[in-house]
Amino acid sequence: MHRILISVTAALGSALGYGASSVLQQRESEEQPDTEALKPVLLLRLARRPLWLAGLGADGIAYLLQFVALRHGSLTVVQPLLVSGLLFALPIGAVLNHCRIERRDLVAGGLIVAGLSAFLIASRPANGRPDATPTGWILLGVATFVLMGALIAYAVRSDAVHRAASLGAAAGIANGIVAALTKSSAHLLRHGLVPLLTHWQPYALVAAGAASLTLAQSAFQAGSLAASLPMLTVVDPVASTLIGALLFGESLTITGAAPLLEIGGVAAIMVGVFMLGRSSLVTCTHKRAPAAIDAGVQKS
Repeated sequence: MHRILISVTAALGSALGYGASSVLQQRESEEQPDTEALKPVLLLRLARRPLWLAGLGADGIAYLLQFVALRHGSLTVVQPLLVSGLLFALPIGAVLNHCRIERRDLVAGGLIVAGLSAFLIASRPANGRPDATPTGWILLGVATFVLMGALIAYAVRSDAVHRAASLGAAAGIANGIVAALTKSSAHLLRHGLVPLLTHWQPYALVAAGAASLTLAQSAFQAGSLAASLPMLTVVDPVASTLIGALLFGESLTITGAAPLLEIGGVAAIMVGVFMLGRSSLVTCTHKRAPAAIDAGVQKS
């Protein structure tokens, strides 16, 4: 019970950090030229912006809390809790931009909280194995390469809105991989620094983290939070739950009424996330004028 409490508390703190980071980084990323998307130079340009660096700092704190959460809990508990980052992101953006929170936003937030509660109470996910098998990692690598490659290829040929959504989905998958590698690295660290540094996982984690950051900033740069953040927020826990179940053996309860509550909880989360993604808060906190956005879409 003590480990679960630490895991949940750290995960919620991580969600707050990621929410704040998303607001700060999106405000700066959307001002960058479209031609810089998916290129390392985008990160170099953003690294000169103090507000983006503040978001990166929030990202770092959030990741450390996520590391603690995954060290004490399962992917199927920690990653769904990160969905609550959207609950923090839009209000933070509202405060920074002097926007009003409406009743619709409160309803959406209530759906997310209720959905998370129903899913976690009904599923009672088990911790499973501390690491995946070599075969499991290889299969995950192949599946990730195919899925992310397809999403990026679609994004390159799409308009601004679909590009932001597609890159957001790709970033969500990358975040799922980062979470899996974080859990594996945390397990290795239990045995000391030498075992950690002599295995491939921490180095793959750095590469996956860089890919995740580039994809997320490219998604933020392509359009508003309405297009990118909901997809990123939903795909991340879905990918992580699948990875946890298939690679780490983190089983969910599938007896009695549990499956119905789990499906209902996930549905409530998705509805709440997309309601928030289309909230007037998003338009209010989006720095580009609507006419400029429409022009960018038509140009694409």
